[in-house]
Amino acid sequence: MKPESVLFERQSFGIGRNQRRKEVVLVSKVKDPSLAAQGELKIDWAREHMPVTRKIRERFEKEQPFRGLSIGMCMHLEMKTAVLGQTLQAAGATVAITGSNPLSTQDDVAAALAKSGANVYAWRGVTGEEHHANLLRVLGHKPRLVIDDGGELSVTIHTEQKGLLPEMIGACEETTTGVHRYRAMEKDGSLKYPVIAVNDALTKFLFDSQHGTGQSALEGVMRATNMLIAGKTVVVGGFGWVGRGIALRAKGLGAKVVVTEVDPVRALEAVMEGYAVMPMSDAATIGDMFITATGCNQIITTEHFGKMKDGAILANSGHFDVEVDVKALREQAASVRTARLNVEEFKMKDGRRLYVLAEGRLVNLAAADGHPAEVMDMTFANQALCAEYLLKNKGKLEAKVYGVPVDIDKSVAKLWLETHDMRIDSLTQEQSRYLASWQ
Repeated sequence: MKPESVLFERQSFGIGRNQRRKEVVLVSKVKDPSLAAQGELKIDWAREHMPVTRKIRERFEKEQPFRGLSIGMCMHLEMKTAVLGQTLQAAGATVAITGSNPLSTQDDVAAALAKSGANVYAWRGVTGEEHHANLLRVLGHKPRLVIDDGGELSVTIHTEQKGLLPEMIGACEETTTGVHRYRAMEKDGSLKYPVIAVNDALTKFLFDSQHGTGQSALEGVMRATNMLIAGKTVVVGGFGWVGRGIALRAKGLGAKVVVTEVDPVRALEAVMEGYAVMPMSDAATIGDMFITATGCNQIITTEHFGKMKDGAILANSGHFDVEVDVKALREQAASVRTARLNVEEFKMKDGRRLYVLAEGRLVNLAAADGHPAEVMDMTFANQALCAEYLLKNKGKLEAKVYGVPVDIDKSVAKLWLETHDMRIDSLTQEQSRYLASWQ
């Protein structure tokens, strides 16, 4: 089915009066508008398990901090992202959104979000040309705030839509990859507005990156293959927060875990946590499953394909599809076929078969539902509050990359504990004096 451009009618209050009016909102381009009811059920399920974001939405609905403001989003368009989008809408924003990965958009969720009044340009299986066109469609709504996943909207603004720059307030970035791009832009003087590195919040990377990706990446592998993890040798490329989460879950499922690294300190950490550490060229000969999580390119290449076992499984949990060189593998293979949903079989000339999951794209989102809602609750609470922070500090911030303000980070942690009926201790006055004293 080809993507459809659709108009949705919604009821809204007229400005300054209590009279409802009917308005026709442009235009969303989604795979199938009739999937909206199914998508609404998914969004409702996610919302029920995101109490922190719900609390923020309650305040936003009363205060309307984004009233009349256009916000552009480029993110993995699945049910938790829809909850964030609707939270911003409830705060008065006009939201335009596209997906950040060709295989991570859930078409029913996209249809439901469009029906709720957002301008949605996303469908699963988008081509590179279609993705670029969708970025431009989002920017056609002239956003003044951007919520990015990989820096794509901002890069497009800075290179192709420079006319938007004078009115831009700032951007919030979701991923390690995106933060790297923004910092590179800042370093060479290209960045023209402030960016908050939401990815670097403690309540993001300690939980979303480690616990969220750790669980969902293995879930994606298991859904795609229906294979047992116990007893397998699982090679994890990279031991950052994502990699260590994957390694921990694989170990917990009974795998023998091997870690590859370029950073000696992270390699040492992996050793101390009980993992074997070696170069990828050595790991290639013994691995049953490979999961890359580095944020870099060319992690598994031609050198490694020639050494792998018959039946080796290759998956990626980094942002872009550049960690496993699928193009080179395709050129080397004698034949290629789809073995099952999200699994491609590459038969080599010597008869070995290598299996690539989800085209080498984010396996946790392309072959599963992404991070658990309870984890994304903290991440998207940070996104909403950081967008509000940028607006409140409009014109006061330099064009550079900022960390998440400590008070926002701590408020998210506090809200999460409160909404899960958990309490912690507080320092007494005597304890505070003791900690403040050098004597």
